[in-house]
Amino acid sequence: MRTNRMLVLALMTAVLLVLALSGCGKKAPVTTQEVAKTDSEAMGPAESLETEVPEGDTIMEGRTSAPMLPIYFDFDSPAIRADQVPRIETNAQFLKENPEINIRIEGNCDPRGTKEYNLALGERRALSAKKYLVNLGIAPDRMTTISWGEEKLLLYGHDEISWAQNRRDDFVIVR
Repeated sequence: MRTNRMLVLALMTAVLLVLALSGCGKKAPVTTQEVAKTDSEAMGPAESLETEVPEGDTIMEGRTSAPMLPIYFDFDSPAIRADQVPRIETNAQFLKENPEINIRIEGNCDPRGTKEYNLALGERRALSAKKYLVNLGIAPDRMTTISWGEEKLLLYGHDEISWAQNRRDDFVIVR
């Protein structure tokens, strides 16, 4: 029995020694030029990284109509955060300078929580922004509110960065 153990141990040692000594050979790194030579057709034509915006269109952050800005909320809260006050004040200033424009404030939530809860929270967020704008001098009849709850996500990740982007009010021009 002892000789069997010794034989198995010697065999395992030999196998490990062979594996350790053979290892993996190092390959020379492939250069970008080599990849370009072999995959030039697979890469397709070069494209510009510049964003082209058709004349008359505006870029938006989230689903907010430019030049207004969305505001973001803490988890499970309809309260406007102190760091979001300059953003909502920018929106108020734009509305004061453009009295012919009406907006829809869209409350959004991250996907945590039930649909019913998120619809109610989104509505409280939209109403909170409307009340803040009214306090800044914007006529309430120029604003409507709607809650999308978790229905209009911007990011679909399951992490804090994605959730934070989805906890927002969007300000959409409806004329």
